[in-house]
Amino acid sequence: MFVFILAGYDKYQARKNKRRIPENTLFFFEVIGGTIGLLTAMLFFRHKTSKTSFIVKFSLIFLIQLVLVYLKLSDKI
Repeated sequence: MFVFILAGYDKYQARKNKRRIPENTLFFFEVIGGTIGLLTAMLFFRHKTSKTSFIVKFSLIFLIQLVLVYLKLSDKI
């Protein structure tokens, strides 16, 4: 929920040409559990959806999380 609000605020700031939230901050919150919130914000606010580098980094983090969950569920970690 927090990262959803943060990404929405960043989109608002972008429209006003004001100081933005660093991408690394958004990625940090994605890593610590905000993947669904960030993905929802990207779709809802159409935020960062045309920025290929952001999409690639988001996808890599998400893929790593999926692999870790799979390994954890299969008791390999």
